[in-house]
Amino acid sequence: MARPKIIVTRKLPEPVETRLKSLFTVALNPSDTPFSTEKLIRAMGKADGLLCTFGDRIDAEILAANGARMARIVANVGVGTNHIDLEAAEDVGVVVTNTPGVLNDATADLAMALILASTRRMYYHEARLRRGDWAGFDITSGLGTSLRGKTLGVIGMGRIGTALAQRAHFGFGMKVIYFNRSKVLVPSIPEAEAAGSIEAVMAEADVISLHVPGDAANRHLINAKRLALMKPGAHLVNTARGDVVDEAALIAALQSGAIAGAGLDVFENEPRVPEALKALENVTLLPHIGSATLETRIAMGMRAVDNLVAFFADKPPPHQVV
Repeated sequence: MARPKIIVTRKLPEPVETRLKSLFTVALNPSDTPFSTEKLIRAMGKADGLLCTFGDRIDAEILAANGARMARIVANVGVGTNHIDLEAAEDVGVVVTNTPGVLNDATADLAMALILASTRRMYYHEARLRRGDWAGFDITSGLGTSLRGKTLGVIGMGRIGTALAQRAHFGFGMKVIYFNRSKVLVPSIPEAEAAGSIEAVMAEADVISLHVPGDAANRHLINAKRLALMKPGAHLVNTARGDVVDEAALIAALQSGAIAGAGLDVFENEPRVPEALKALENVTLLPHIGSATLETRIAMGMRAVDNLVAFFADKPPPHQVV
């Protein structure tokens, strides 16, 4: 029996590609050049399965273009699937899988790094040093704020939100409040307080970190009205999805000094980042690297392969979304 053919849209860590080649007939992407819509359509028509990433928008046009010859599974390397039209996939009988559970620590670590970068004004200080504006040590210029005794507000208390809260509470002495759409308990942090609304978190927290899915229900969840509730000295951190935040409203709040700072790993229209945002010195910007450790990216890739292996063995993929 011929081995299933898998087309891989982006370059993966070498151990993942080696395993794929040992199990399937594989078309890799050694140049790591993103696929165009036309190339994605061709791939869905030529392969039994597609292994993709967040950078690949798999919409209804791509899913429906090739009729019965379409790939039967889209294995996503990543947790979020808002770049895939899940309803269209279900309509045409395409299975979609993801890779949860292996990037919690890496993303929580990065969120903590962004909290520190924003509250200690690291980008501002690095920028003036690189410009040659630093004249030597002084006592009062560009002071940041300490975290001990401050309040962290987590919006989306899932695995990553909880992992961040543990770091902030036990490592930095922060009080934790949180809001989650469904009721959750956080036994690992008995002192954590559930807030009754997003507004309550926005108003009380000194640092707000976002950990919600990037679905239609959460688009612009953090808008101008909610940003206006934040304390003038508060900071916003986003390692979830860019469109969870109304980027224009955030830029206005940062420009006016309505909030003290922000740390962003994701953007509303990636890879485009507004020039107005890049011009600000009270925001730290990173290029969507929340899970970007070698260990995590290998684990994500291997989990995607596990899903493919199960599917083509006529077993339920362990991480099937639809």
